[in-house]
Amino acid sequence: MQAVVVRDNGHGIPHDEIEQLFGKLGGSWKARGARSKTKLGILHGKEGKGRFKALALGRVADWTIVYKDADHRKYRYTLSLIRDDLVDVRVSEPIEADPHFPTGVEVRITELDRTYRSLDASLAVSSLAQIFALYLTEYPDLSISFEHERIDPQVLIAHRDVLSLSDIADADSIHSASVELIEWKMPCDRWIFLCGANGLPFQRSAPSFHAPGHQFTAYIKSSYIDELQERGLLDLAELNAALQRAYDEAVEAIKAHFKARDASAARSKIEQWKAEDVYPYRDEPTTPVDVAERQVFDIVALNVNKHLADFEGATRQTKAFQLRMLRQAIERGPDELQLILKEVLDLPPRKQQELAKLLEDADLGNIISASKLVADRLKFIHGLEALLFEAETRALLKERSQLHRILADNNTWVFGEQFSLTVDDQSLTEVLRKHHQMIGRETVIDAPVKRIDGKTGIVDLMLSRSVPQNRMDEREHLVVELKRPSVKVGAEEITQVEKYAYTIAKDERFRGLKTRWTFWVVSNDLDDFASVRTRQKDKPRGQVSQTEDGLIEVWVKTWSEIISECKARLRFVQDHLQANVDKDASLSYLKVTYDRYLSGIEVQEDNAA
Repeated sequence: MQAVVVRDNGHGIPHDEIEQLFGKLGGSWKARGARSKTKLGILHGKEGKGRFKALALGRVADWTIVYKDADHRKYRYTLSLIRDDLVDVRVSEPIEADPHFPTGVEVRITELDRTYRSLDASLAVSSLAQIFALYLTEYPDLSISFEHERIDPQVLIAHRDVLSLSDIADADSIHSASVELIEWKMPCDRWIFLCGANGLPFQRSAPSFHAPGHQFTAYIKSSYIDELQERGLLDLAELNAALQRAYDEAVEAIKAHFKARDASAARSKIEQWKAEDVYPYRDEPTTPVDVAERQVFDIVALNVNKHLADFEGATRQTKAFQLRMLRQAIERGPDELQLILKEVLDLPPRKQQELAKLLEDADLGNIISASKLVADRLKFIHGLEALLFEAETRALLKERSQLHRILADNNTWVFGEQFSLTVDDQSLTEVLRKHHQMIGRETVIDAPVKRIDGKTGIVDLMLSRSVPQNRMDEREHLVVELKRPSVKVGAEEITQVEKYAYTIAKDERFRGLKTRWTFWVVSNDLDDFASVRTRQKDKPRGQVSQTEDGLIEVWVKTWSEIISECKARLRFVQDHLQANVDKDASLSYLKVTYDRYLSGIEVQEDNAA
């Protein structure tokens, strides 16, 4: 880069005025007239500082000036200024110029301090459009070109709004104020300009807030800014309380504007998904947990739509599949969600972390996952109840082995939450098989049921599970005997399982270990003897015996009792999960992020005193 040249086709500067203009700072004729001599445009260089600012770019500035005299003859002269000696202004004598030569001023700055990347053609056009957008749209008869390319802000503007601000009260007067907001079609740096009442920018600063997805420039306009500029006080804008209040109000107005815009766009997109039948939720959320989960899903899904180039153009089936996958990932927690965002959808790493943080922060992921777990368990209990007691579905339960496998498949929590984490234990099964003759040879332990004659006979089942403990020398085992539907549990069955329990517990393989045994006998009904035994003073309902050291317990219950207790326990947990979502400060991160994306849809607050 050899030189920077700025040229205008205005009136030029008469030679007899040049000494006054360059003799002292601030003597420009532009300060005595607010508008151009022949045009209506507001003049930019009213302070006479531009001639000195030119030397901030390079060591030498040369002006070539063409003007008309009173007889309309054109004259041309030059002026040179060197940064080393600002008082030595060299002005040539005027000579008559060609009548066809345009009037105006050209300044050529040479011996540049550096190469200015901002004047690269790929950057300068959009930057100049930002700076002069209001000025050029306010005065369409004026134009600015860069490297012979006309700057036309109109073709670059995507959206334009004017936001009203409170009046600025000065000591002597009241000044109206507004902020004009322009969104651009192209990527650009975000700026907030301080402008005069006519939109001419004097100063700019980078906004301290984020507006993801919006390429914008804001112009705060007021005659008060004109006044500060004329008085040389605009460089101290941050110390001016009145202007700072206007600036802060403008920032809040801009943030609110984009929040509303984003909310509107988000609602439109979600409604579109619903219309396309790809949105994975059919019903409206009814509980606070549902609302929280739905908000997290909407945030994640809208970001996927924004950052995944192929998502919008995908087929309906593909969209539906990906949105269902997102829902399942959210229900399973932050690790699953991050895996989907990274391995499947390939979102940018920063966006992966931001979205996964929605579930990591303040146990929100645990709340959603726990709520899903409780809902699934309630469904399981209602299904189990139907299988056992409703005539139509009970007929489908052909063999007790079916029930055995259903319970063994991570559903031993029905016998108590302490048994919700259990594993198959081969050594325990061997112990049970060793002693199974005590409860009858027709009992099958942890094996599929087979009819003795291949056609008839339903045998008892023994479900054995081992509960993991923190210490290696401790064991806890759950053993459940599922009786045939036709068998009423009575004295014989209770005595039989007690003998069986004590014999197994004393097996040599568990000797020396602190092992806790819990035995359950479950059937559809109890006889009178068993009913009395299961309701003893100072014992929990259903417990028929317990050793003095508390390491062996025997329980007898009906399916109806187990199902009823499960429902009550799950409802209690579910109610408290809703309370956590309503009251717990753990949702603060969600609310902040939700406002950022979907602020138009309010988060319900608990207003109880």
